[in-house]
Amino acid sequence: MNKAFVKESDNDDDEEATALAQAIPAGAKNYITPAGYQRIKDELLHLIDVERPEIVKVVHWAASNGDRSENGDYIYGKRRLRQIDGRIRFLTKRMDSAAVVDPSVHFGNDQIFFGATVSYSNAAGEEHTVTIVGIDELDPLKGKISWVSPVARALTKAREGDLITLQTPLGPEELEVLSVSYPPPSGD
Repeated sequence: MNKAFVKESDNDDDEEATALAQAIPAGAKNYITPAGYQRIKDELLHLIDVERPEIVKVVHWAASNGDRSENGDYIYGKRRLRQIDGRIRFLTKRMDSAAVVDPSVHFGNDQIFFGATVSYSNAAGEEHTVTIVGIDELDPLKGKISWVSPVARALTKAREGDLITLQTPLGPEELEVLSVSYPPPSGD
């Protein structure tokens, strides 16, 4: 097989990193919860200690078999190695730029800050519960929204019972803050 047919872009991970880095407002920190930071650290260590060494073994074995131009194990192993190395670079940069914020310091507070779990209702009476987390932790299906999202920005610094205005593409929408909670401090 001609190498032209198997050559892929080497900078796919760099494009992903650039796109995610742009999600952080200029001059702002990359806020993250301790749990989110630990997940990134665990993934990084797994890549370095487990996945990368396994792929290196496969590539080494495949390289020793001779002709590399038609060796699928070698070609795809090298591609996977580039992906892993890109992910390691990305995670390392994210950890270096992370500002770990423990939301439990606001335990018992009714004002909304980073890490708060907030229940609110809109004008139609629909209730939503969201947790404001870092960009690297967001999971909309589980109610985790980024602190830079429009909803989180509108909610930040509001208190239980406040009415706030969220600017949406369809126009302003009024939200009522129903409850605010934070995780309890850990008993270290």
